[in-house]
Amino acid sequence: MSALLAFSRVVDAVNEKVGRAAGWLVLVAVLVSAGNATVRYLLDTSSNAWLELQWYLFSGVFLLCAGYTLLRNEHIRIDVVAGRLSKRAQAWVEVFGILFFLLPFVLLVGWLSVPFVLESVRINEMSSNAGGLLRWPVKLLVPVGFLLLGLQGLSELAKRVAFLAGAMPDPVVAVDGPHGHGGAA
Repeated sequence: MSALLAFSRVVDAVNEKVGRAAGWLVLVAVLVSAGNATVRYLLDTSSNAWLELQWYLFSGVFLLCAGYTLLRNEHIRIDVVAGRLSKRAQAWVEVFGILFFLLPFVLLVGWLSVPFVLESVRINEMSSNAGGLLRWPVKLLVPVGFLLLGLQGLSELAKRVAFLAGAMPDPVVAVDGPHGHGGAA
């Protein structure tokens, strides 16, 4: 059990660092968007590269922060039934969801995205728009983001199993803190 929890701590630390760093991409996207709009209206010119960079940055935020969102328990969930269950029953629901929904989905997307990215790298794929950007860097975000999400799913699974085995306190309380700001809806 201690090896699983050590693995969990490493994954949590990686997703914490990646998530916080990727969060800065929001500021970059806002600045690029504002700069592009300003140039377009003041100088009556624009570039497809700047427009594409905006959605590349959004993709980076979305994909690189997915694991971080799961770590912080800020993901969307519908707790109409599970919210009324005991903490142990909720942990079992989480174990079931991770094993039968999250991890299979992550594996499927990962499996399907790797050839997609490799082909894009192989042909050095460019945007079809005039002045557009390389496509493979943004495509590479898909397997990287899902790898981080999958690792965080394994970390959360380890924490729920440890909780059910009595080896640690409720991991949701540890993330939420005393005021409970988690993502339960």
